[in-house]
Amino acid sequence: MTKSAPLSRKPSLSTKLSAIAESATLKVDAKAKALKAEGRPVISYAAGEPDFSTPQFIVDAAAEALTEPANFRYTPAPGLPVLREAIAAKTLRDSGLEVDPSQIVVTNGGKQAVYQAFQAVVNPGDEVLLPAPYWTTYPEAIALADGTPVEVFAGADQEYKVTVAQLEAARTDKTTVLVFVSPSNPTGAVYTPEETRAIGQWAVEHGIWIITDEIYQNLVYEGTKAVSIVEAVPEAAGQTILVNGVAKTYAMTGWRVGWMVGPKDAVKVAANLQSHLTSNVNNIAQRAALAALTGPQDEAEQMRVAFDRRRRLIVAELAKIDGVTVPNPLGAFYAYPDVRGLLGREWRGKRIETSLELADLILDEAEVAVVPGEAFGPSGYLRLSYALGDDQLREGMQRLQQLFAQ
Repeated sequence: MTKSAPLSRKPSLSTKLSAIAESATLKVDAKAKALKAEGRPVISYAAGEPDFSTPQFIVDAAAEALTEPANFRYTPAPGLPVLREAIAAKTLRDSGLEVDPSQIVVTNGGKQAVYQAFQAVVNPGDEVLLPAPYWTTYPEAIALADGTPVEVFAGADQEYKVTVAQLEAARTDKTTVLVFVSPSNPTGAVYTPEETRAIGQWAVEHGIWIITDEIYQNLVYEGTKAVSIVEAVPEAAGQTILVNGVAKTYAMTGWRVGWMVGPKDAVKVAANLQSHLTSNVNNIAQRAALAALTGPQDEAEQMRVAFDRRRRLIVAELAKIDGVTVPNPLGAFYAYPDVRGLLGREWRGKRIETSLELADLILDEAEVAVVPGEAFGPSGYLRLSYALGDDQLREGMQRLQQLFAQ
C-alpha cells in the first residue's frame, strides 16, 4: 500500500495587509458606476472628484513634455527640482511657511504623501490622535505604520471640530502624532485661525508631531481662509508635515501628483522610502503639475465658484428633509449631514437602525449613492460630495426628499 502524500500547507498572507479595509468611498463609487453600466439612472455623491475637465493649458503642458526625451528617463526620486521650487513658492503663498525645495517630496498623489508621512514619524505602539469624522484612509495608513489611531469625535453640534480639551483628554504618554485637517474631508469644516492656533500651541507644548492635510486649502467659501497650522503657530514648523496636491483644486485626480513638506530629517527618511517604493513620479504628470501651480489661476477660481453655488444648493435642499441636520460646510466639496433623526424608523417597509443601512436603502429605493458615516467614524451620518453637475445634484436631492417625505 502506497503512502499518501502529505497535504501541502498553503502559504499565509500578510496579516498587516489582510487587516486593511478597502476604501469605502471608492467601493461605493464603484458600485454606483456598475449600476449605471447596467442602465440604472444612479446619481452618485460618493467620490470626491471634480466633474470638470483639467484646464487645457495644463493638458497642453503635458503634451509639450512628451516632445522632450529627458522626460522619458529616471529623474530624482523626490521630484523634479523645478516642481519642488514651485511647490515651495505655493507653500509660502498659501501656508505662510518658507521652505527650501529640499524639504519637499513629490509623491504619486496625496495618498502616497499621507502614507509616507505616517511611515516617517510613527513607531510601533505609538498613538496617533485622529479627529473624527476622518478621511477613510487615515486609520489604515496609521495601522500600516504600526501605530494606533485614537479617535477624537466632534459631532454636528461642534461643527465637526475638536477642541484642545478633547485632545488633551485623549493624550497619553504614547501619543506622538496629531492629524489636523482643515478644510476637512468628509465634513467640509474649516477651523478658525483662533482654533487652529490653540491646537498648534497645544501640540508644540507637548512635543507632538502634526500631520496636516491641506489638499482642500484653496477650496473655501464665504470669505473664509483656511489658515495653515504652521502659519498660525510658526514654531510648529519643526514638528509638522504638510500634505498637499493638485488633484482637487485643478481637477487633476487622475494625474496622481501630490507632495509632502516638512523638516529635513522627516523628509529625508520619506524620500529614502520613496526611492525604493516608487522612485520618481511620472515626469509628464509632474510637468503638468508645474503648469498648474505656475500658470493662470482663473479656471481654478471658476471651479471654486461653481462648487460654492452647489454647496449652497445642497445645504438648502438637505435642510428640507425632516430629521436631517447639516452644519454649513465652509471648505472642500462635501456636505456631512447628521441623519440620526432618520434612524430607528421604518422607511419603505424597512426598519433602519444605522447610517450604513440608510445608505443601502437610499441606493436601492432612490438610486442615489452616498457614503455612510461608518466609513469616517461613528454611525449616524452621511457624506455627500457636491462635485457633480448642477442638474444631477438637484435631481438627487429631489429623490431624497421624496424618499423621506412624511
